[in-house]
Amino acid sequence: MNAKPLQFVPASEFKQRAATAVANEHLRRSFRGAMDFLIGKRAAQFPDAALFERQRALAEHIRKYSLARLPDLLEQLERKLTENGVQVHWAENAEQANAIIIDIARRHSTKLMVKGKSMVSEEVELNHAMADAGMEALESDMGEYIVQLDGEKPSHIIMPAIHKTKEEIARLFAAKVPGATYTDSVDELIGIGRAVLREKFMTAEIGLSGVNFAVAETGTLCLVENEGNGRMCTTVPDVHIAITGIEKVVEKLEHVPPLFGLLTRSATGQAITTYFNLISGPRKPGEKDGPREMHLVLVDNGRTQAYSDEQLRSTLQCIRCGACMNHCPVYTRIGGHAYGTTYPGPIGEIISPHLLGLAATHVLPTASSLCGACGEVCPVKIPIPDLLIRLRGEAQHDARPGHTPMLGQGAAKSGLVDAVWSGWAALYTRPALYRTFGWLATRFRALTPPMQSGWTVSRTPLKPAKRTLHEQMAVRERR
Repeated sequence: MNAKPLQFVPASEFKQRAATAVANEHLRRSFRGAMDFLIGKRAAQFPDAALFERQRALAEHIRKYSLARLPDLLEQLERKLTENGVQVHWAENAEQANAIIIDIARRHSTKLMVKGKSMVSEEVELNHAMADAGMEALESDMGEYIVQLDGEKPSHIIMPAIHKTKEEIARLFAAKVPGATYTDSVDELIGIGRAVLREKFMTAEIGLSGVNFAVAETGTLCLVENEGNGRMCTTVPDVHIAITGIEKVVEKLEHVPPLFGLLTRSATGQAITTYFNLISGPRKPGEKDGPREMHLVLVDNGRTQAYSDEQLRSTLQCIRCGACMNHCPVYTRIGGHAYGTTYPGPIGEIISPHLLGLAATHVLPTASSLCGACGEVCPVKIPIPDLLIRLRGEAQHDARPGHTPMLGQGAAKSGLVDAVWSGWAALYTRPALYRTFGWLATRFRALTPPMQSGWTVSRTPLKPAKRTLHEQMAVRERR
């Protein structure tokens, strides 16, 4: 059931994957149609541009305020959760996060873990670590279940199976779900998946979920979902493990509604999701449902590297809505799998270098047209284009004096590129040298390629501009 681990591929393979995706007309057409649909739904939720900007400003303020107080809020969150009966664990990297969860699973003689949607568990490759330990981790989000069944990775952080047609899913279910027959009815396909998952909820020893927001003041974990599988994972099994990045904490419960309202409308064009779960601890004496034991795993995995830099810190404002991906002209043409990382699209281009290092990901910040659409739609106003430019520079140069180097700093550094820019700087900062260059260029321009060669052949010649009335009168006077 578990897909093979898909770590970031080398730059040459990324380019090949992108080229293959662009050549796939079916994939491009499917993604373009899906993205246009989501863009339209989102736009319908924000008809008042001025109101949207005020909401964005408030959300940005909340996220910046939370990040400014992050160390204190994390300690407060741990205290409150501990008071509520939740065991809190800290993981510096993916290996530690997996080791913590596997240790909990072994103590409970776990054979099966059912998982709600969690991008952080994808990030740390939890499913594969569980499989290596002899335990099964089954995705219960329908999209995640589909891609896991087919041995794939999610191609979108909100809609993991958006790259698949209903006919492809029908063939997949008929081939791999015991007792299932071919049907391309969406309702019947959902029914087949639910029948499998309901049985698993009842037999799993552990349920795992992600966290959308963690409230420090009350020790509350907020979980946003549409299918109900998140509620089943967090209430039916005897043990509930929540896993999240350290940046998801906010100070007060009142800080959640502004973020929640923008998250749902930006992600799927919904005014509100079907379920909004508030979890503050395990089952208490006298209660009839809920887990008997609860854990929270707080994961760093490179986030403190982004946090330590004032500009790069804004990367951690993200609330994982996926709007930047839906509006990105690059993502909509190549899809998520071409990136080869857990987080594709613009958000992946700015967060993956912190999670995996620039040596592995320096090509990602260049996979952007810098059109600015991602920054314009981001509900928490992350300046994504500015961060892309910054990361391109970090990949090309050594760390600046007084700045802590990033993991993989200068991985894309090129002697030829440095020489070209050094020559350009010397030419344009020395007037005498610049004049000499200009004199030589005019004398030896015959050696340059003809204007009608190469890419210029296919260009349409510019039409001469029409003269204004004032210019026409001036010509008449001269005559």
